[in-house]
Parts: sequence; structure tokens; C-alpha cells
Amino acid sequence: MFTTDIAASVTKIAIAFIPMLLGMVCHEVAHGWVAYKLGDPTAKSQGRLTLNPTPHIDPMGTAMFVLTALTSPFIIGWAKPVPVDSRWFKNPRKGMILVSVAGPFTNFLLAVTFGILFAFVAQSAPTPGSLYASVYDFLHNMCVAGVWINLTLGWFNLMPFPPLDGSHIVAGLLPPRLSYKFQSLSRYGFILIILLLATGFLGRIISPLITGSADLIQQLIFLI
Repeated sequence: MFTTDIAASVTKIAIAFIPMLLGMVCHEVAHGWVAYKLGDPTAKSQGRLTLNPTPHIDPMGTAMFVLTALTSPFIIGWAKPVPVDSRWFKNPRKGMILVSVAGPFTNFLLAVTFGILFAFVAQSAPTPGSLYASVYDFLHNMCVAGVWINLTLGWFNLMPFPPLDGSHIVAGLLPPRLSYKFQSLSRYGFILIILLLATGFLGRIISPLITGSADLIQQLIFLI
């Protein structure tokens, strides 16, 4: 029983590992790439415009991935935030909105990509008992995980709680005085996010968004 539980846990982490790693790394690279295109060389100068995961790995974010993969229906994790200096932008407020949107948008693109891969994998289902069956099961489950994990990352980061991307979008849309007051709450943001996750309240907020997006991706795939 205990051995079976360990094997199931290892399998679950293995299935989620590649989608989660891609989601976290591409999310941060997207932030840095858009910032670079808008004139900010900070991320590029620090070697963060790379798909090599090493410069992006955050120990706490990785630990959260393992914890949620084992205990929660919502798998969450994060990489080291890419440094962005809005003083390089011609329009700092607009620039920060574009940079902030880039990360979640990339996660949604990855979710669609995994959905398309799922459709290709599903077309090559093996005969029962074949040697390919275990590989097929792994790829099938990884593609499903890729859709759900990246939708979760996308919607989670769009929540308007500091320091998530959604808070930067809100700050850029608010009048300057209100924006300053809103950003001053950032020191409480991480505590708030942990409380929302622990109580399940955040899950209840983003669950319909994730489910609705997954259904939309499924409908789009059937049209291809």
C-alpha cells in the first residue's frame, strides 16, 4: 500500500514535470523578451532570455510545485521573477502592462499547444498489451497535464493580487494616485495568496476559468 502510494506520487510528478517546467520558464522568458523589445536590456544582460531552466529555477517555487502536485488538484509553482526596469520604456505604465500580459498569454499558448499534441497522440492509440502502451499512457497524461497546468498558471498569474502579473496590469490601468496606494499593498500580497490557496478560496475563483478554457481548447481542436 505504502509502496503503491509512493509510486503513484512519483508518476504524478513525472507527468507534470515537463509541462510545469515549460510553463514556468517560458512565462518568465516572455516577460523578459517583451521588456527587451520595449527597450529594457536588464533581463538579457542577466542571462534570463534563455530556455535553459537553470537561471530560472526558484527553490520555493519548485517546492510548491512538488507539494501541490502531491496534495492539490491545482498544481502551482513559479520561477525566479525576471528583472524588469520600466525606466527604459517610453511609456512605463503601458510597458508594464504589456510585459505583465506576456507571461500568462504564453501559458495560454502552451495550453493550446499541449491540446494539439494531445489530439495527435490520441490518433495513434496502441493496441492493448503492446509495448507502446505505457509510453502512450505517459504522453497522453502529460498532454492533459500540460493543458491544465498552463491554464492554471495563466489564470493564477492574472489574479489582481501583488506580486502576481494581474496586480501590475491593474496598477497600470488605475490613476497614478490609486496605483501608488494599490502597489503599497504588495508587502502583504504573498501572505494573502498563501491564505487564499490554503482556504481553497482561490481555487474556487479560478476553477471555472480553467474548466471553461479547457472546454474552449477542446472545441478548437475538434475544428482543426
